[in-house]
Amino acid sequence: MSIRQNLTGVPDAIIKNRRAAEKNSMELNLFNQQIAEVKCSYSHSIKARNRAKVTSSDEAAKLVIPIWEDIDYRETFAVLLLSRSNTVLGLSKIGTGGISGVSVDVKLIFQAALLACSSSIIAVHNHPSGNLTASDADIKITNKIKSAGVLLDISLLDHIIISSNGYLSMADEGFM
Repeated sequence: MSIRQNLTGVPDAIIKNRRAAEKNSMELNLFNQQIAEVKCSYSHSIKARNRAKVTSSDEAAKLVIPIWEDIDYRETFAVLLLSRSNTVLGLSKIGTGGISGVSVDVKLIFQAALLACSSSIIAVHNHPSGNLTASDADIKITNKIKSAGVLLDISLLDHIIISSNGYLSMADEGFM
């Protein structure tokens, strides 16, 4: 059996394989450059039997207030992600703003909820001023989140405004 070689002394089959590999590599590089790969993940380290269960706005506030970063410094918006039995799957930070507001993207709220297979959510944000009054913007975003949840069958159970002085439940106060 003879192996055909080119002028460099390298067998033609090896050169052909190298060219094919280079072409595939170039195609993969082009693919990676033209289309971004999206990776979504949800992970937890708390076993289901050890997860907190939320049955009231008071319990939800008591869960998040102690762990809330910069509660008196800047406004932050997050969602508690809940299972069908209202056990807490996680807390997802949606946005951080300044001292008087935060931008909330409803798509990001439901991205987190869908990724965690949440059945319901509780929206939470802080008022660094300590003022526990729902603003017009708070009421508007609550209604927007609630409407979006209807389409996805993910219930908005409450929207809680927190501060180091306490909390306001928009559900308990009749805003929902």
